[in-house]
Amino acid sequence: MARTSGASLAFIWPMLLLALCLQVMPLAEGWQIYRPDWLGLMLIYGCLRAPGRVGVLHGFVLGLLLDLVQGGALGQSALVFSLLGFLCALVYPRFRSYSLVQQAVLVLVLLGIVQLLEQWIRTLWGDFSIHLAFVLPALTSALLWPWLVTLLDVVGLRNRAK
Repeated sequence: MARTSGASLAFIWPMLLLALCLQVMPLAEGWQIYRPDWLGLMLIYGCLRAPGRVGVLHGFVLGLLLDLVQGGALGQSALVFSLLGFLCALVYPRFRSYSLVQQAVLVLVLLGIVQLLEQWIRTLWGDFSIHLAFVLPALTSALLWPWLVTLLDVVGLRNRAK
């Protein structure tokens, strides 16, 4: 079987675990709503750079880990990140041909869908919220996308050169 080009799992797994740590890192009270969806961003990046290696299963495992760390309903984040992995696999051929700005808009849409689903699930469990502030992490993540992709590509290329 031929090896797929792209990032190696030795680079992807530490990156995803770092994103998990950034996702649960405490922030000041006023800044919580602006926290980027680090785990979603890294999962999208992993699905983009290694589509045959990163996908729904990685999203499910990372979602379970996030549920365990945050103490939320077990499986809620697993469902959400599995859906994100599936959507990334679905739009992967089109995603690669876009410029970084167009990719940022697509990241906004993907993470917005995921945030909407997560808010809907929270509403079903009784944690009702009527404002649209739950979309702000998707917006900040989309703004970070071009810089994050550039940084990770440079680090990944440097890692591959060794």
